Amino acid sequence: MNSKSKKVLFRWCKFIVLLYSVIGLALFCLQDFILFHPTVVERNIPWKFDVPFEEMDLPFNSTDTLNLVKFFPKDSLRKGVVIYFHGNKENIGRYAKFATNFTKQGYEVWMEDYPGFGKSVGIRNEQNLYLQAQQLYQLALSRYHKDSIVLYGKSLGTGIAAYLAAVKECKQLILETPYYSIPALFDKYAPVYPNSLMANYKIPTNEYLQKVKYPITIFHGTDDVVIRYSCAAKLKTVLKPTDQFITIEGGTHHNLNNFPVFHSVLDSLLTN
Repeated sequence: MNSKSKKVLFRWCKFIVLLYSVIGLALFCLQDFILFHPTVVERNIPWKFDVPFEEMDLPFNSTDTLNLVKFFPKDSLRKGVVIYFHGNKENIGRYAKFATNFTKQGYEVWMEDYPGFGKSVGIRNEQNLYLQAQQLYQLALSRYHKDSIVLYGKSLGTGIAAYLAAVKECKQLILETPYYSIPALFDKYAPVYPNSLMANYKIPTNEYLQKVKYPITIFHGTDDVVIRYSCAAKLKTVLKPTDQFITIEGGTHHNLNNFPVFHSVLDSLLTN
């Protein structure tokens, strides 16, 4: 290789290294914007839903306040409560339509918005998400026996629900479109970067599930391009023999609620 070719090769190497570094820095700095897509709602604007509900604020500390919406079954006799941890988009308003999956079975459904979502205010980080989930659990425990509390996580919320299930006793844990961990999720999109080191959020769902002593049910679609099926399927290795991993053929990240098998399994879990 002559000196001219070496110079060209060296320039290309510098360009590739620079490009790699710039993209890596951007991913590191923007990961909060990649993970979270909240929509803020003015606190003086009341929620409007088609099912009976109650809105309340749950103070976390001197600066953080979580907004919580409780959806109620029409029957005054309640089986228990489903603590629902929603996904990374918008706010409670996006997920309220799913409350009837549980209220029709006699359960209250409690949905909180994470800090910066909807009417919730405060600092959002992994530790606070865990502590706030525990505070919500304690409120539920003050009104219901632990065997009447169901934890439900959807998308981003699956890792938070799994954490809570690992440290608190409940009836069961149900996860819809979960991930193995946040670094593992990033690996699917940017495999050339050391995501386990770069990720500010770890949320190791796989580790939490190994500590859950009561039943776990997972739903995931084969056509999910947000959290790929392969990322979720790795969780099978940490499930107990009695746990369920329900594969929904043709299901995407957003449409599992449209599949009869999803409702069939979910209804059976809630009627037991």
